[in-house]
Amino acid sequence: MGFPKDFLWGGAVAANQCEGAYLEDGKGLSVPDMLLGGDVNTPRTFLPKTDKTAFYPSHEAIDFYHRYKEDIALFAEMGFTVFRLSINWGRIYPNGDDEEPNEEGLAFYDAVFDECEKHGIEPLVTLCHYEIPWNIVTKYGGFSNREVIDLFVKYARTCFEHYKDKVKYWLTFNEINIPCMHAGGIGPLYGLGIMEEEDIQSDHHIPLTELKYNLQRTFEGLHNEFVASALAVKLGHEINPDFMIGNMIAHETTYPLTPNPKDVLACMNVDDLHNNFCGDVQVRGEYPSFMWRYFK
Repeated sequence: MGFPKDFLWGGAVAANQCEGAYLEDGKGLSVPDMLLGGDVNTPRTFLPKTDKTAFYPSHEAIDFYHRYKEDIALFAEMGFTVFRLSINWGRIYPNGDDEEPNEEGLAFYDAVFDECEKHGIEPLVTLCHYEIPWNIVTKYGGFSNREVIDLFVKYARTCFEHYKDKVKYWLTFNEINIPCMHAGGIGPLYGLGIMEEEDIQSDHHIPLTELKYNLQRTFEGLHNEFVASALAVKLGHEINPDFMIGNMIAHETTYPLTPNPKDVLACMNVDDLHNNFCGDVQVRGEYPSFMWRYFK
């Protein structure tokens, strides 16, 4: 049995994982640009300032920014028919709140999408794969500030209008449920751009497990992100009714420790919070009853 003719098979990257060129052609700093590398003996840390002696993986990455043509040619050799990638918000709006988009940033993704078309590969584009501009974190407090909803929608409009004839498949936020999954500040920081002021002002390397976490701000920020996503989806369909816009969940499989009903119920509660909550809101358009019980 073979795959259908229009079956989409491919692979995925994120701008912060592959592009490099972290300040080239007008790009601004984003959250992953502040995350240092590590190894089997050295935990990864976050430093809210640039340390020229430290190694930041996103600053160079695999240099997709300069090597995208040969990379996409290799994807074609593998038989890819779809390539999931993200647009770096900070490459289009370097500070997240700029009046006008960065034309060099727009031109880069034009070239990438043209190269995909040349090889018969459909781009599947994530608008925000953790690449929240650093200025959004420090100036606005990330998505805990309702003003950021409008900033994201403006960014989404720019992308939808500019690439409406080159991209059909879109995702608004990568792993939108990630702030629910980590008992620490890395999830809200990466997923929502929320970082506590004490950590922002820090001048030392902060282990990821020690980033401060505020439950109230996290769920307020996630609510604002839901609204931003919904408004972007509505806008996208107005700009091009043929757009296919989905949501993306990081599914975490859990198992009860024992068959004891208490363990089974605990496992179900974790599954609801980690995996089901955000998908329910985005697909059904309302908060599920189990989350109202959780909030209460």
